[in-house]
Amino acid sequence: MCLFLANTKLINITHLRVSERLSLLQFQFPWRSYQKQLLDNFETHISDQHFHVIAPPGSGKTILGIEILRRIGKKTLVLAPTLTIRDQWQDRLQSFFTDNKAFEAFSFDVKNPSDITFSTYQSLHSFYKSFEDKTDFLEFFKTHNIETLVLDEAHHLKNAWWNCLIALKKSKPYFIVALTATPPYDSSSLEVSKYFTLCGDVDDEISVPSLIREKDLSPHQDFVYFSKPYDSELHHIQEYRDNIETLKADLLSDETFISLIENHRFYTNPEDYEDAIYANTTFFSSLLITLNAVNIPVDNYRLSILGLSKTDNVSFPKLDIEWLEILLQNLLVEDREQLEDYEEYLSKFEKQLRQLNLLEKNKVNLSGNDTVYKSLAFSPSKLESIVEIVNSERLSLKDDLRCVVLTDYVRKEFLNTSDQDIEQINKIGVVPIFHYLRTSSVDNKDLAVLTGTIVVIHYSKMHAIEAYGDENSYVFTTLKGDDNFVLVTGSDKARKALVGIITKLFEDGVFKVLIGTKALLGEGWDAPSINSLILASFVGSFVSSNQMRGRAIRRDANNPQKTSNIWHLACIDPTDKYGGKELELLKRRFEAFVGITNTKLPYITNGFERLGIPNEISVEDLETLNASSVANSVGRAQTFVNWKNSIGEGNKLTRQVQLQDFKTPQFKAQRQFYFAKASQLIAIEMALALIIFFSGSILLAFNLTAPPEFISGLKIVGCIALAYFGYKLYKATVYYLRHGFLHRKIKNMGSAIVDTMDEMRLLNTDRNRIRVYTYKLVSNAVVCNLKGASNYEEAFFVKTLTELLEPVASPRYIIINTNFFKKGFNIENFYPVPEVFGKNKEDAQCFLKHWVKHMGKTKLVYTRQPEGRRLLLKARLFHRSNELRNNLDTSTVWQ
Repeated sequence: MCLFLANTKLINITHLRVSERLSLLQFQFPWRSYQKQLLDNFETHISDQHFHVIAPPGSGKTILGIEILRRIGKKTLVLAPTLTIRDQWQDRLQSFFTDNKAFEAFSFDVKNPSDITFSTYQSLHSFYKSFEDKTDFLEFFKTHNIETLVLDEAHHLKNAWWNCLIALKKSKPYFIVALTATPPYDSSSLEVSKYFTLCGDVDDEISVPSLIREKDLSPHQDFVYFSKPYDSELHHIQEYRDNIETLKADLLSDETFISLIENHRFYTNPEDYEDAIYANTTFFSSLLITLNAVNIPVDNYRLSILGLSKTDNVSFPKLDIEWLEILLQNLLVEDREQLEDYEEYLSKFEKQLRQLNLLEKNKVNLSGNDTVYKSLAFSPSKLESIVEIVNSERLSLKDDLRCVVLTDYVRKEFLNTSDQDIEQINKIGVVPIFHYLRTSSVDNKDLAVLTGTIVVIHYSKMHAIEAYGDENSYVFTTLKGDDNFVLVTGSDKARKALVGIITKLFEDGVFKVLIGTKALLGEGWDAPSINSLILASFVGSFVSSNQMRGRAIRRDANNPQKTSNIWHLACIDPTDKYGGKELELLKRRFEAFVGITNTKLPYITNGFERLGIPNEISVEDLETLNASSVANSVGRAQTFVNWKNSIGEGNKLTRQVQLQDFKTPQFKAQRQFYFAKASQLIAIEMALALIIFFSGSILLAFNLTAPPEFISGLKIVGCIALAYFGYKLYKATVYYLRHGFLHRKIKNMGSAIVDTMDEMRLLNTDRNRIRVYTYKLVSNAVVCNLKGASNYEEAFFVKTLTELLEPVASPRYIIINTNFFKKGFNIENFYPVPEVFGKNKEDAQCFLKHWVKHMGKTKLVYTRQPEGRRLLLKARLFHRSNELRNNLDTSTVWQ
C-alpha cells in the first residue's frame, strides 16, 4: 500500500495512475520570478522531449527539476553524481512538495524502481555492467515503464557512465531533463558533442545576477593571489628552458639533421606524395619553415604545393617551439618507419630527448607546459599565500570570519610533522595547509580539518563534538607534532555524522577556518555562512571550479548583508612573460562565471580581464598585485553596492563576440584597397566626362577632324560608360564605407549569419525582431551581439561568428574574395564557412547567397578537391596568425 498526505488527509494512492500520483505533489511556496519565468515556458521547452537548464548553485535547481518531472507526469529515474546529492533530491521533494514528508512512491534502488527512483550515475553503470546481454538492460526500463530521465550535473559524464546512458536514450524516446551549473565547454569537442547529444540544446538559463537581485545568492568578488616559485623550482624550470634552446641551436647547426630534412620525400618529390602531404600539412610546413630558418631557399615549386604562387607575398613563420615540436614528433614517431636511412641518427637523438624528459610515451613535449605546470600548480609557495589570505581575512572580519580552504589531496603522511620540520614540507594539501595555518597564528583554536579520512580539531573543542554523540562515540588522539590538536576517530556511523557536526559548529562560529578536500566539500556540501573561500585545488576542469565557487555565494538567511571573497592561487612561471600555463588555465576557468569588474564604473561580465590584472606579469609585479587584491578584498561593502548598481535595470546575460580594431597593416591595407578602388573609378569617370563634353575641343587641339556622327556616337558611348562606371563608383564608395571600418564589416557578417539561420529554419524568434548590434569600446575593441534573440539563438550566433573569424582549420567550404588588384594590397581574403552551414553544398550556397548580399561578390570553394585543398592550405599556413583573429574573444555581459 502506498500512502500520501494531502490537505492533512492520509489517502491510498496505489490505485492512481503515475501522472495522478505525481500531480499530488505541489510546491508549497511561491515561485521566485526567474523560476516562474522558466516554468511558464515549460510547454515550449519540452516540445522536443528535452528540457536542458543551466542554473547556478543556489537557484533552486533541484526544486525546479522536481517540478518539471511532476509536470511531465511519467515514471522517472533521477541520476545524481554523488550519494549526497541523490539524498538531497529526496529531501527537497519531501520538504518542498508535501505537507508532512509523506510521499512514499519513491525508491533509492535502481533495481527496484518506483514512480520516482533516485540513484547515481555510478549505480546505473554498475547495474549496466551486471547484464551480459545489454539488450536485457534496456528491456528492464521498458518493462518498468520508466519514461523520464533526469540528469543532474550531467557534466560528470566524462567516462564509461556515458555508454549506458546513451544506449538507454537510443532504445526508446525518453523525456530528458538535464540540469547543470556548468556545461563542459572546456572539454574536448567530442565530449562537448556527447554532452549535447544526450542533453539536447540549452533551453533556458538562470543567471547569477538574477539570483542576486532576488537575494537568493550573495554578492561576491574573485581575487587572485600570486606567488613565485622557490629557487629550487625556478632552477628546474630554467634548466628545462635552457636545454630546449640548446637543443634547438644544436639541431640547426647539425648537418645530418638538415640533410634529413632536405632529403625527406615530401621535400624532394612533393608531387608524388600530395595526398600524404594534404593529410599532414603541418608536418610539411614545418619542413619548409625549418629550411627557411637555416637560410636554405624554398623555391616556388615547393610553395605551389601549399597553393602559393609567385605573386603571393610569402612570409615564413618563425621556427618557434611549437613548429619544432611538430617537426620532431613526426620525424621520431609518426613518420619514423619511412626514414630507415637515418635510423641510427634518429635512435641516438631519441635517446637524448628521453634523457632530457622531452620525449615520453611517444610524445615530444618541448613546450614543457605539463611538466612546468605540475611543478607550479602544487608549489609549496602557495602555502604562504594561504597564510597571508587567512590572516588578512581574519583581521578584516574578526569573529564574523567563516573561511573554507579547499584542496585536492589530504597528504596524511605529514600529519605528525613537528614545528621545526614544517619548512621541509614540499607538497600542498590539507595537512600541509593545516600546519602552516596552525603555526602562523597564536589564535588557532577555531581551526579545523574535515576530510573523508581524517578530522582534526583543537583540544578545547572536544566538548562541542561530544555534545552531539554518546560518551563513547568518538576517540580523540593528540597529534605528535602539537598536543593542542587532536585527531577525531570513531565508528563508521559516528564518522559519517562528523561532517554534519563539524558543519553545524562551523555555522555557529565554533570553527572559523575549515580546511577540506574538494571531493568531500566541493559539491553538494552546504554551509551558507561561508564568506571567504580559498581555492587551493588544481586538478579538474572549470566545471569543478565553478561548483566550488558555489559553496561561497549561497545566501545566508542569518546574514542578509553577506558578501563573499573567493581567492584563487597562481604560482607564475618567471620564464614566461604571460605568467605560464597555470595562469593560462585560470583565465580559461574565469570564462565559466560572471562577476563584477574592477573598473571605475563596474559592470557584470565573465572572463579574467574583469579583474584588471595586466596581461604580462613579472616577478617584480607580484607584491604590488597582491597588495592591491588584499586592499580591495577589505571593501566588502563596496562590492555589495557595486553588484546592486551593476544589476540595475538589466534583465539578461548577453553573449557577444569582441575583437580588437588595432591599426594593423591588414586593416590599413583593407581601407587602402577600397580607397584606391574608388580613386581609380573617379579617374575613369573624369576621363569619360572630358570625352563627352570636350571631345570636339580635344580633336581640334591635336589638329584632328571627325564627322559629326562620330562625335555624337563617341558621346553616346561615353554616356553609357559614364553610367556604367558611375554605378561601379557608387558600389566602391559603399564598400569603402561599409568595409573600411571593422565594426561595420562585422555587422554585415553577423547579418549574413542571421539571415542564413532564418532561411535554414534555425530561428524560433521572428527574424524581424532580431537585430545585429555592433559598437566600439573606448579601447577601440569592436563588440557584436544580437538583440531580441533567445538564449539558444544568441549562443548559436556567437559560436558561428567566432568560427567565421577564427583561424582557418579544416572546413568543408571556404569563402575567397580575391583578384589581381587586391593581391597587390596583400589583403586577407579567406573565411571558413561555419560548420553548421557547410554540411552540404545546398546549405553552403544558402550562406553564400546571404554573404554576397551583405559583403559583396565572393567565391565559394569546396576544400575536399585538389584546388580547394591548395587554397585551404594557403589560408591555414599564411593567414592563421593575423592580428584580427589573435585578438578575438567571446564574453557574456549583463544588459
